[in-house]
Amino acid sequence: MTERLQKIFSAAGIASRRKSEQLISAGRVQVNGKTASLGDRADPAQDEITLDGNPVVAQSKLYIALNKPSGYITTLDDPQNRPTVMDLIDVPSRVYPVGRLDIETEGLLLFTNDGDFAERAAHPRYEVEKTYVAHLELALPPAVLAQMSRGIRLSDGMAKGSNMQFLTRDRTVVELTIHDGRNRIVRRMFEAMGAPAVKLKRIRVGSIMLGDLEPGKWRDLTMDELRAMGG
Repeated sequence: MTERLQKIFSAAGIASRRKSEQLISAGRVQVNGKTASLGDRADPAQDEITLDGNPVVAQSKLYIALNKPSGYITTLDDPQNRPTVMDLIDVPSRVYPVGRLDIETEGLLLFTNDGDFAERAAHPRYEVEKTYVAHLELALPPAVLAQMSRGIRLSDGMAKGSNMQFLTRDRTVVELTIHDGRNRIVRRMFEAMGAPAVKLKRIRVGSIMLGDLEPGKWRDLTMDELRAMGG
């Protein structure tokens, strides 16, 4: 059965359908030795499909949740030879992280080889909520928490949290939800308010909860979780 090349690339875990269109438009894809065009279809079971001369092979789709510990960087490989999140994942197919957490931040990090799922979970236009628990260096006055809920100005624009609440009486542990995917956005928000986060953990991405998953451990996503995320 023939399928659009974009769908084949997504199923192979190579790229989202949108990114696949860019690869095709750039002339990097060939079908049976002929450079492909947008709209072309192929049968992955019979046709020879290549990207930059390398065969495109379909693989089973994987969806994984990891509890990332502090000290690991979110990358496939690190030239400085630091520990990466890939050191914690042991699966037969190649997967890649969905979005990123900075080296100090802990908590829920998703992995997949499904380009469409990765785009839905990470692209800003889908506004997938992400919930964090921040342990702060100093107590935050309630008025500051309210200000962060309304929005604060950072160097690259406005940012705000929602469903913000103190988890401790001393007002040094805060839970907040964001839609923003900018680099280190949660840390920068608290730094701007004069109370840097000394510990930061992500506990939810969309419908997927970290739960009691131990640091450094991973699990497969459930079918209910995938359906709730549009998978």
